[in-house]
Amino acid sequence: METTENTPRPNLIVSLFPLLFLIVMMVINVVIYKDDSTFGPNQYALLLSSIFAACIGIFALKLPYKTLEDAMINSISMALQATLILLIVGSLISIWMMSGIVPLMIYYGLQLINPNVFLFVACLISAIVALCTGSSWSTSGTIGIALIAIGHTLGVPVGMVAGAVISGAYFGDKMSPLSDTTNLAPAMAGTDIFTHIRHMVYTSGPAMAMALIGFLILGYFYQGNMASNEDIQAVLTTIEKHFNISPWLLLVPALVIVMVARRMPALPALTIGLLLGIAAIPLFQQPLLSTMTDTGIAGIYKVVLTTAAAGFTIETGNTTIDELFSRGGMASMLNTIWLIICAMIFGGMLEACGMLQRLAEAILKVVRGTGSLIGATIASCIFTNMTASDQYIAIVLPARMFRGAFKRYGLAPKNLSRAVEDAGTVTSVLVPWNSGGAFHAGVLGVSTLAYLPFCFFNILSPLVSIFLGAMNLTMDRIEEEHTAALAAKPETVG
Repeated sequence: METTENTPRPNLIVSLFPLLFLIVMMVINVVIYKDDSTFGPNQYALLLSSIFAACIGIFALKLPYKTLEDAMINSISMALQATLILLIVGSLISIWMMSGIVPLMIYYGLQLINPNVFLFVACLISAIVALCTGSSWSTSGTIGIALIAIGHTLGVPVGMVAGAVISGAYFGDKMSPLSDTTNLAPAMAGTDIFTHIRHMVYTSGPAMAMALIGFLILGYFYQGNMASNEDIQAVLTTIEKHFNISPWLLLVPALVIVMVARRMPALPALTIGLLLGIAAIPLFQQPLLSTMTDTGIAGIYKVVLTTAAAGFTIETGNTTIDELFSRGGMASMLNTIWLIICAMIFGGMLEACGMLQRLAEAILKVVRGTGSLIGATIASCIFTNMTASDQYIAIVLPARMFRGAFKRYGLAPKNLSRAVEDAGTVTSVLVPWNSGGAFHAGVLGVSTLAYLPFCFFNILSPLVSIFLGAMNLTMDRIEEEHTAALAAKPETVG
Protein backbone atom coordinates (compact mmCIF):
# COMPACT_ATOMS: atom_id res chain seq x y z
CA MET A 1 0.00 0.00 0.00
CA GLU A 2 1.21 3.50 -0.79
CA THR A 3 0.30 6.57 1.17
CA THR A 4 -1.46 9.40 -0.65
CA GLU A 5 -1.37 13.15 -0.14
CA ASN A 6 -4.50 12.94 2.03
CA THR A 7 -3.11 10.19 4.25
CA PRO A 8 -1.69 11.43 7.59
CA ARG A 9 2.08 10.90 7.66
CA PRO A 10 3.91 9.84 10.82
CA ASN A 11 7.08 11.66 11.79
CA LEU A 12 10.41 9.88 12.03
CA ILE A 13 10.31 9.33 15.80
CA VAL A 14 6.81 7.82 15.71
CA SER A 15 7.84 5.60 12.79
CA LEU A 16 10.73 4.22 14.86
CA PHE A 17 8.57 3.20 17.85
CA PRO A 18 7.21 -0.14 16.50
CA LEU A 19 10.64 -1.14 15.22
CA LEU A 20 12.34 -0.34 18.53
CA PHE A 21 9.57 -2.22 20.35
CA LEU A 22 10.22 -5.26 18.13
CA ILE A 23 14.00 -5.11 18.59
CA VAL A 24 13.67 -4.97 22.39
CA MET A 25 11.31 -7.94 22.41
CA MET A 26 13.56 -9.93 20.05
CA VAL A 27 16.62 -9.29 22.23
CA ILE A 28 14.71 -10.38 25.35
CA ASN A 29 13.52 -13.54 23.56
CA VAL A 30 17.03 -14.46 22.39
CA VAL A 31 18.45 -13.94 25.91
CA ILE A 32 15.74 -16.04 27.55
CA TYR A 33 14.92 -18.66 24.91
CA LYS A 34 18.14 -18.65 22.81
CA ASP A 35 17.66 -20.86 19.70
CA ASP A 36 14.11 -21.71 20.79
CA SER A 37 13.02 -18.09 20.35
CA THR A 38 11.64 -18.86 16.86
CA PHE A 39 9.27 -21.47 18.27
CA GLY A 40 6.65 -19.02 19.51
CA PRO A 41 8.28 -16.08 21.34
CA ASN A 42 9.40 -14.26 18.17
CA GLN A 43 6.01 -14.83 16.56
CA TYR A 44 4.33 -13.11 19.50
CA ALA A 45 6.91 -10.33 19.41
CA LEU A 46 5.96 -9.65 15.79
CA LEU A 47 2.24 -9.78 16.57
CA LEU A 48 2.55 -7.44 19.56
CA SER A 49 4.67 -5.04 17.50
CA SER A 50 1.99 -5.16 14.78
CA ILE A 51 -0.67 -4.31 17.35
CA PHE A 52 1.49 -1.44 18.59
CA ALA A 53 1.84 -0.09 15.03
CA ALA A 54 -1.90 -0.55 14.42
CA CYS A 55 -2.73 1.44 17.56
CA ILE A 56 -0.57 4.31 16.33
CA GLY A 57 -2.27 4.11 12.95
CA ILE A 58 -5.79 4.15 14.39
CA PHE A 59 -5.43 6.59 17.29
CA ALA A 60 -2.63 8.91 16.18
CA LEU A 61 -2.89 8.84 12.39
CA LYS A 62 -6.69 8.34 12.32
CA LEU A 63 -6.49 5.54 9.79
CA PRO A 64 -9.60 3.36 9.43
CA TYR A 65 -9.24 -0.18 10.73
CA LYS A 66 -10.34 -1.55 7.36
CA THR A 67 -7.28 0.04 5.72
CA LEU A 68 -4.96 -1.70 8.17
CA GLU A 69 -6.78 -5.00 7.85
CA ASP A 70 -6.58 -4.90 4.04
CA ALA A 71 -2.86 -4.10 4.22
CA MET A 72 -2.32 -7.02 6.60
CA ILE A 73 -4.18 -9.45 4.33
CA ASN A 74 -2.40 -8.19 1.20
CA SER A 75 0.96 -8.56 2.91
CA ILE A 76 0.18 -12.13 3.99
CA SER A 77 -0.92 -12.98 0.45
CA MET A 78 2.56 -12.05 -0.81
CA ALA A 79 4.00 -14.90 1.28
CA LEU A 80 1.46 -17.57 0.26
CA GLN A 81 3.73 -18.96 -2.45
CA ALA A 82 6.53 -19.36 0.09
CA THR A 83 4.22 -21.15 2.54
CA LEU A 84 2.96 -23.54 -0.13
CA ILE A 85 6.54 -24.35 -1.15
CA LEU A 86 7.42 -24.94 2.50
CA LEU A 87 4.58 -27.44 2.91
CA ILE A 88 5.63 -29.34 -0.22
CA VAL A 89 9.31 -29.29 0.78
CA GLY A 90 8.43 -30.65 4.23
CA SER A 91 6.72 -33.64 2.63
CA LEU A 92 9.45 -33.98 0.01
CA ILE A 93 12.16 -34.26 2.68
CA SER A 94 10.43 -37.14 4.46
CA ILE A 95 9.47 -38.95 1.22
CA TRP A 96 12.95 -38.58 -0.28
CA MET A 97 14.32 -40.04 2.97
CA MET A 98 11.94 -42.99 2.87
CA SER A 99 12.44 -43.63 -0.84
CA GLY A 100 16.21 -43.78 -0.39
CA ILE A 101 16.97 -40.72 -2.55
CA VAL A 102 18.66 -38.69 0.21
CA PRO A 103 20.35 -41.76 1.77
CA LEU A 104 21.74 -42.55 -1.71
CA MET A 105 23.20 -39.04 -2.11
CA ILE A 106 24.70 -39.28 1.38
CA TYR A 107 26.11 -42.72 0.59
CA TYR A 108 27.90 -41.51 -2.53
CA GLY A 109 28.86 -38.19 -0.98
CA LEU A 110 30.60 -39.80 1.99
CA GLN A 111 32.75 -41.85 -0.40
CA LEU A 112 33.59 -39.09 -2.86
CA ILE A 113 34.05 -35.92 -0.77
CA ASN A 114 37.20 -35.31 1.26
CA PRO A 115 36.20 -33.84 4.67
CA ASN A 116 38.90 -31.15 4.41
CA VAL A 117 37.34 -29.65 1.26
CA PHE A 118 33.72 -30.51 2.07
CA LEU A 119 32.62 -26.93 2.83
CA PHE A 120 34.27 -25.67 -0.37
CA VAL A 121 32.60 -28.40 -2.43
CA ALA A 122 29.22 -27.85 -0.74
CA CYS A 123 29.33 -24.16 -1.63
CA LEU A 124 30.43 -24.86 -5.21
CA ILE A 125 27.81 -27.56 -5.84
CA SER A 126 25.05 -25.33 -4.44
CA ALA A 127 26.19 -22.47 -6.68
CA ILE A 128 26.11 -24.65 -9.80
CA VAL A 129 22.65 -26.05 -9.03
CA ALA A 130 21.24 -22.60 -8.25
CA LEU A 131 22.81 -21.15 -11.39
CA CYS A 132 21.10 -23.85 -13.45
CA THR A 133 17.74 -23.57 -11.70
CA GLY A 134 17.64 -19.88 -10.78
CA SER A 135 16.34 -20.73 -7.32
CA SER A 136 18.17 -20.65 -3.98
CA TRP A 137 15.08 -22.08 -2.30
CA SER A 138 14.87 -25.11 -4.60
CA THR A 139 18.62 -25.67 -4.17
CA SER A 140 18.35 -25.76 -0.38
CA GLY A 141 15.22 -27.92 -0.54
CA THR A 142 16.91 -30.58 -2.68
CA ILE A 143 20.71 -30.86 -2.79
CA GLY A 144 21.03 -28.75 0.37
CA ILE A 145 19.26 -31.40 2.46
CA ALA A 146 21.74 -34.06 1.35
CA LEU A 147 24.76 -31.80 1.94
CA ILE A 148 23.56 -31.03 5.47
CA ALA A 149 23.25 -34.75 6.16
CA ILE A 150 26.71 -35.51 4.71
CA GLY A 151 28.26 -32.73 6.79
CA HIS A 152 26.55 -34.01 9.91
CA THR A 153 27.94 -37.50 9.28
CA LEU A 154 31.45 -36.13 8.70
CA GLY A 155 31.27 -34.23 11.99
CA VAL A 156 31.23 -30.77 10.42
CA PRO A 157 29.13 -28.30 12.47
CA VAL A 158 25.74 -27.96 10.84
CA GLY A 159 25.87 -24.14 10.95
CA MET A 160 29.01 -24.18 8.80
CA VAL A 161 27.45 -26.55 6.26
CA ALA A 162 24.26 -24.48 6.05
CA GLY A 163 26.37 -21.33 5.57
CA ALA A 164 28.23 -22.97 2.68
CA VAL A 165 24.99 -24.19 1.06
CA ILE A 166 23.30 -20.81 1.41
CA SER A 167 26.36 -18.90 0.16
CA GLY A 168 26.54 -20.99 -2.99
CA ALA A 169 22.77 -21.03 -3.51
CA TYR A 170 22.45 -17.25 -3.33
CA PHE A 171 25.41 -16.65 -5.64
CA GLY A 172 23.89 -18.94 -8.25
CA ASP A 173 20.45 -17.40 -7.74
CA LYS A 174 21.82 -13.86 -8.23
CA MET A 175 23.77 -14.69 -11.38
CA SER A 176 21.10 -16.81 -13.09
CA PRO A 177 18.82 -15.26 -15.74
CA LEU A 178 16.20 -17.77 -14.60
CA SER A 179 15.93 -16.20 -11.13
CA ASP A 180 12.84 -14.17 -10.26
CA THR A 181 14.81 -11.64 -8.17
CA THR A 182 17.42 -11.31 -10.92
CA ASN A 183 14.62 -10.37 -13.30
CA LEU A 184 12.80 -8.17 -10.76
CA ALA A 185 15.77 -5.94 -9.83
CA PRO A 186 16.57 -4.63 -13.36
CA ALA A 187 12.86 -4.24 -14.12
CA MET A 188 12.47 -1.97 -11.08
CA ALA A 189 15.68 -0.03 -11.81
CA GLY A 190 15.06 0.46 -15.53
CA THR A 191 17.67 -1.74 -17.21
CA ASP A 192 17.77 -5.17 -18.87
CA ILE A 193 18.62 -8.45 -17.20
CA PHE A 194 21.85 -9.29 -19.05
CA THR A 195 23.28 -5.80 -18.47
CA HIS A 196 22.34 -6.30 -14.82
CA ILE A 197 24.04 -9.72 -14.59
CA ARG A 198 27.24 -8.50 -16.29
CA HIS A 199 27.43 -5.57 -13.88
CA MET A 200 26.96 -7.85 -10.85
CA VAL A 201 30.14 -9.74 -11.77
CA TYR A 202 32.16 -6.88 -10.21
CA THR A 203 30.57 -7.41 -6.79
CA SER A 204 29.37 -11.01 -6.74
CA GLY A 205 32.57 -12.37 -8.31
CA PRO A 206 34.99 -11.09 -5.63
CA ALA A 207 32.48 -11.89 -2.85
CA MET A 208 32.13 -15.50 -4.05
CA ALA A 209 35.90 -15.90 -4.53
CA MET A 210 36.52 -14.71 -0.96
CA ALA A 211 33.74 -16.99 0.32
CA LEU A 212 35.24 -20.05 -1.37
CA ILE A 213 38.69 -19.21 0.02
CA GLY A 214 37.11 -18.79 3.44
CA PHE A 215 35.48 -22.25 3.24
CA LEU A 216 38.78 -23.80 2.11
CA ILE A 217 40.58 -22.26 5.09
CA LEU A 218 37.77 -23.27 7.45
CA GLY A 219 37.88 -26.84 6.15
CA TYR A 220 41.63 -27.21 6.52
CA PHE A 221 42.02 -25.60 9.93
CA TYR A 222 38.80 -26.65 11.64
CA GLN A 223 39.56 -29.60 13.88
CA GLY A 224 36.08 -30.17 15.48
CA ASN A 225 34.73 -33.67 15.97
CA MET A 226 35.65 -34.93 12.51
CA ALA A 227 34.33 -38.46 12.09
CA SER A 228 36.90 -41.25 11.81
CA ASN A 229 37.05 -43.63 8.85
CA GLU A 230 35.52 -46.29 11.10
CA ASP A 231 32.57 -44.03 11.94
CA ILE A 232 31.99 -43.22 8.27
CA GLN A 233 32.21 -46.90 7.31
CA ALA A 234 29.66 -47.73 10.02
CA VAL A 235 27.25 -45.19 8.52
CA LEU A 236 27.79 -46.60 5.02
CA THR A 237 27.15 -50.14 6.26
CA THR A 238 23.96 -49.07 8.05
CA ILE A 239 22.66 -47.33 4.92
CA GLU A 240 23.37 -50.44 2.84
CA LYS A 241 21.54 -52.60 5.38
CA HIS A 242 18.34 -50.54 5.56
CA PHE A 243 18.03 -49.03 2.07
CA ASN A 244 18.27 -50.30 -1.47
CA ILE A 245 21.11 -48.21 -2.95
CA SER A 246 20.23 -47.83 -6.61
CA PRO A 247 21.72 -45.11 -8.84
CA TRP A 248 18.37 -45.00 -10.68
CA LEU A 249 17.04 -43.01 -7.73
CA LEU A 250 19.24 -40.07 -8.78
CA LEU A 251 16.90 -39.56 -11.73
CA VAL A 252 14.32 -38.00 -9.41
CA PRO A 253 16.39 -35.01 -8.14
CA ALA A 254 18.01 -34.71 -11.58
CA LEU A 255 14.56 -34.38 -13.18
CA VAL A 256 13.52 -31.73 -10.62
CA ILE A 257 16.66 -29.71 -11.41
CA VAL A 258 16.00 -29.99 -15.16
CA MET A 259 12.37 -28.89 -14.74
CA VAL A 260 13.30 -25.81 -12.71
CA ALA A 261 16.16 -25.02 -15.12
CA ARG A 262 13.64 -25.09 -17.97
CA ARG A 263 11.70 -22.41 -16.11
CA MET A 264 8.98 -24.56 -14.59
CA PRO A 265 7.87 -22.78 -11.38
CA ALA A 266 9.31 -24.21 -8.16
CA LEU A 267 5.96 -25.32 -6.71
CA PRO A 268 4.89 -27.71 -9.51
CA ALA A 269 8.48 -28.92 -10.01
CA LEU A 270 8.84 -29.82 -6.32
CA THR A 271 5.36 -31.39 -6.32
CA ILE A 272 6.37 -33.64 -9.21
CA GLY A 273 9.56 -34.48 -7.30
CA LEU A 274 7.40 -35.43 -4.32
CA LEU A 275 5.13 -37.67 -6.43
CA LEU A 276 8.10 -39.36 -8.10
CA GLY A 277 9.59 -39.98 -4.65
CA ILE A 278 6.32 -41.63 -3.55
CA ALA A 279 6.36 -43.83 -6.66
CA ALA A 280 9.96 -44.84 -5.92
CA ILE A 281 9.13 -46.19 -2.45
CA PRO A 282 7.36 -49.43 -3.50
CA LEU A 283 9.70 -49.81 -6.49
CA PHE A 284 13.01 -49.59 -4.59
CA GLN A 285 12.34 -49.91 -0.85
CA GLN A 286 10.16 -53.01 -0.42
CA PRO A 287 12.30 -54.42 2.44
CA LEU A 288 12.02 -51.12 4.32
CA LEU A 289 8.26 -51.01 3.70
CA SER A 290 7.85 -54.51 5.09
CA THR A 291 9.35 -53.37 8.41
CA MET A 292 7.03 -50.35 8.59
CA THR A 293 3.65 -51.79 7.59
CA ASP A 294 1.73 -54.91 6.67
CA THR A 295 1.85 -55.84 3.03
CA GLY A 296 -0.93 -54.60 0.80
CA ILE A 297 -1.95 -51.41 -0.94
CA ALA A 298 -3.87 -50.07 2.08
CA GLY A 299 -0.86 -50.48 4.36
CA ILE A 300 1.51 -48.79 1.91
CA TYR A 301 -0.97 -45.97 1.35
CA LYS A 302 -1.28 -45.36 5.09
CA VAL A 303 2.43 -45.37 5.89
CA VAL A 304 3.34 -43.15 2.92
CA LEU A 305 0.71 -40.50 3.77
CA THR A 306 1.64 -40.60 7.45
CA THR A 307 5.30 -40.12 6.55
CA ALA A 308 4.51 -37.22 4.19
CA ALA A 309 2.44 -35.51 6.87
CA ALA A 310 4.30 -36.26 10.11
CA GLY A 311 7.82 -37.07 8.91
CA PHE A 312 10.02 -40.12 8.38
CA THR A 313 11.36 -42.04 11.37
CA ILE A 314 13.73 -44.99 11.45
CA GLU A 315 15.43 -47.03 14.16
CA THR A 316 18.65 -48.62 12.93
CA GLY A 317 20.60 -48.87 16.15
CA ASN A 318 23.01 -46.25 14.82
CA THR A 319 22.31 -42.99 16.67
CA THR A 320 23.83 -40.84 13.93
CA ILE A 321 21.64 -42.39 11.23
CA ASP A 322 18.51 -42.24 13.37
CA GLU A 323 18.99 -38.53 14.13
CA LEU A 324 19.96 -37.79 10.54
CA PHE A 325 17.13 -39.53 8.72
CA SER A 326 14.23 -39.08 11.16
CA ARG A 327 12.93 -35.75 9.92
CA GLY A 328 10.70 -33.91 7.48
CA GLY A 329 6.94 -33.99 7.08
CA MET A 330 4.47 -31.24 6.27
CA ALA A 331 3.84 -30.68 9.99
CA SER A 332 7.52 -29.83 10.57
CA MET A 333 7.09 -26.64 8.53
CA LEU A 334 4.06 -25.25 10.38
CA ASN A 335 6.14 -23.29 12.90
CA THR A 336 8.11 -21.65 10.09
CA ILE A 337 4.88 -20.74 8.30
CA TRP A 338 3.58 -19.24 11.54
CA LEU A 339 6.71 -17.07 11.74
CA ILE A 340 6.36 -15.92 8.12
CA ILE A 341 2.70 -14.96 8.55
CA CYS A 342 3.44 -12.94 11.70
CA ALA A 343 6.34 -11.20 9.96
CA MET A 344 4.20 -10.27 6.96
CA ILE A 345 1.53 -8.84 9.29
CA PHE A 346 4.16 -6.59 10.86
CA GLY A 347 5.48 -5.46 7.47
CA GLY A 348 1.96 -4.77 6.22
CA MET A 349 1.16 -2.63 9.26
CA LEU A 350 4.30 -0.51 8.88
CA GLU A 351 3.61 0.07 5.20
CA ALA A 352 -0.08 0.88 5.75
CA CYS A 353 0.82 3.48 8.37
CA GLY A 354 3.44 5.05 6.09
CA MET A 355 6.19 4.25 8.59
CA LEU A 356 8.26 2.18 6.20
CA GLN A 357 8.26 4.94 3.61
CA ARG A 358 9.04 7.62 6.21
CA LEU A 359 12.04 5.71 7.54
CA ALA A 360 13.36 5.12 4.02
CA GLU A 361 13.03 8.82 3.15
CA ALA A 362 15.05 9.71 6.23
CA ILE A 363 17.89 7.54 4.96
CA LEU A 364 17.76 9.30 1.56
CA LYS A 365 18.33 12.70 3.18
CA VAL A 366 21.87 11.79 4.25
CA VAL A 367 23.00 11.14 0.65
CA ARG A 368 25.79 13.50 -0.43
CA GLY A 369 27.51 11.64 -3.27
CA THR A 370 27.92 8.36 -5.13
CA GLY A 371 29.38 6.46 -2.19
CA SER A 372 26.74 7.54 0.27
CA LEU A 373 23.99 6.88 -2.32
CA ILE A 374 25.13 3.27 -2.73
CA GLY A 375 25.46 2.92 1.04
CA ALA A 376 22.00 4.38 1.61
CA THR A 377 20.47 2.06 -0.98
CA ILE A 378 22.04 -1.02 0.57
CA ALA A 379 21.10 0.12 4.09
CA SER A 380 17.51 0.62 2.94
CA CYS A 381 17.39 -2.88 1.47
CA ILE A 382 18.70 -4.44 4.67
CA PHE A 383 16.36 -2.29 6.75
CA THR A 384 13.38 -3.31 4.61
CA ASN A 385 14.33 -6.98 4.94
CA MET A 386 14.28 -6.51 8.72
CA THR A 387 10.97 -4.65 8.80
CA ALA A 388 8.86 -5.78 5.83
CA SER A 389 10.27 -9.33 6.18
CA ASP A 390 10.24 -10.09 2.47
CA GLN A 391 13.08 -9.93 -0.09
CA TYR A 392 10.77 -8.83 -2.90
CA ILE A 393 9.67 -5.76 -0.97
CA ALA A 394 13.34 -5.16 -0.11
CA ILE A 395 14.05 -4.97 -3.84
CA VAL A 396 10.96 -3.11 -5.07
CA LEU A 397 10.66 -0.39 -2.40
CA PRO A 398 14.31 0.86 -2.38
CA ALA A 399 14.52 0.60 -6.20
CA ARG A 400 11.43 2.78 -6.57
CA MET A 401 12.60 5.20 -3.92
CA PHE A 402 16.19 5.67 -5.17
CA ARG A 403 15.59 5.53 -8.93
CA GLY A 404 15.26 9.31 -9.22
CA ALA A 405 18.31 9.90 -7.02
CA PHE A 406 20.51 7.69 -9.21
CA LYS A 407 19.32 9.63 -12.25
CA ARG A 408 20.10 12.97 -10.58
CA TYR A 409 23.65 11.79 -9.83
CA GLY A 410 24.07 10.67 -13.46
CA LEU A 411 24.43 6.98 -12.51
CA ALA A 412 23.28 4.30 -14.95
CA PRO A 413 20.26 2.22 -13.82
CA LYS A 414 22.39 -0.93 -13.69
CA ASN A 415 24.18 0.53 -10.64
CA LEU A 416 20.85 0.67 -8.82
CA SER A 417 19.75 -2.82 -9.88
CA ARG A 418 23.11 -4.21 -8.71
CA ALA A 419 22.92 -2.46 -5.35
CA VAL A 420 19.39 -3.67 -4.53
CA GLU A 421 20.31 -7.26 -5.40
CA ASP A 422 23.61 -7.08 -3.52
CA ALA A 423 21.62 -6.34 -0.38
CA GLY A 424 17.90 -6.98 -0.92
CA THR A 425 18.25 -10.54 -2.18
CA VAL A 426 21.18 -11.91 -0.20
CA THR A 427 20.50 -10.46 3.27
CA SER A 428 16.92 -11.75 3.52
CA VAL A 429 18.24 -15.15 4.59
CA LEU A 430 20.16 -13.53 7.49
CA VAL A 431 17.01 -12.23 9.21
CA PRO A 432 15.29 -14.93 11.34
CA TRP A 433 11.78 -13.54 10.85
CA ASN A 434 12.18 -12.75 7.15
CA SER A 435 10.51 -15.23 4.79
CA GLY A 436 13.96 -16.11 3.39
CA GLY A 437 15.54 -16.70 6.79
CA ALA A 438 12.55 -18.65 8.07
CA PHE A 439 12.44 -20.81 4.94
CA HIS A 440 16.10 -21.84 4.95
CA ALA A 441 16.16 -22.39 8.71
CA GLY A 442 13.10 -24.62 8.43
CA VAL A 443 14.26 -26.60 5.39
CA LEU A 444 17.88 -27.10 6.50
CA GLY A 445 16.96 -27.65 10.14
CA VAL A 446 19.42 -25.01 11.38
CA SER A 447 18.57 -21.84 13.28
CA THR A 448 19.32 -18.59 11.44
CA LEU A 449 21.71 -17.38 14.14
CA ALA A 450 23.66 -20.67 13.89
CA TYR A 451 24.35 -20.39 10.16
CA LEU A 452 24.55 -16.57 9.90
CA PRO A 453 28.29 -16.21 10.75
CA PHE A 454 29.15 -18.71 7.99
CA CYS A 455 27.08 -17.16 5.17
CA PHE A 456 30.29 -15.63 3.83
CA PHE A 457 28.91 -14.66 0.42
CA ASN A 458 25.74 -13.09 1.85
CA ILE A 459 27.78 -10.97 4.27
CA LEU A 460 30.51 -10.02 1.78
CA SER A 461 28.25 -9.15 -1.14
CA PRO A 462 26.84 -5.87 0.29
CA LEU A 463 30.25 -4.98 1.78
CA VAL A 464 31.97 -5.31 -1.60
CA SER A 465 29.20 -3.23 -3.17
CA ILE A 466 29.63 -0.49 -0.56
CA PHE A 467 33.43 -0.51 -1.06
CA LEU A 468 33.16 -0.12 -4.84
CA GLY A 469 30.65 2.69 -4.37
CA ALA A 470 32.83 4.51 -1.86
CA MET A 471 35.86 4.16 -4.16
CA ASN A 472 33.73 5.15 -7.18
CA LEU A 473 34.83 1.97 -8.97
CA THR A 474 32.71 0.24 -11.66
CA MET A 475 30.08 2.97 -11.22
CA ASP A 476 29.04 3.49 -14.83
CA ARG A 477 27.45 6.79 -15.82
CA ILE A 478 24.32 7.29 -17.92
CA GLU A 479 26.35 8.74 -20.81
CA GLU A 480 28.72 5.76 -20.78
CA GLU A 481 25.85 3.30 -20.83
CA HIS A 482 24.19 5.17 -23.70
CA THR A 483 27.43 5.20 -25.70
CA ALA A 484 27.97 1.48 -25.09
CA ALA A 485 24.40 0.73 -26.24
CA LEU A 486 24.93 2.69 -29.46
CA ALA A 487 28.22 0.92 -30.13
CA ALA A 488 26.51 -2.45 -29.71
CA LYS A 489 23.86 -1.66 -32.38
CA PRO A 490 24.61 -2.89 -35.92
CA GLU A 491 25.30 -0.19 -38.46
CA THR A 492 22.55 0.52 -40.97
CA VAL A 493 23.13 1.21 -44.63
CA GLY A 494 21.45 4.39 -45.86
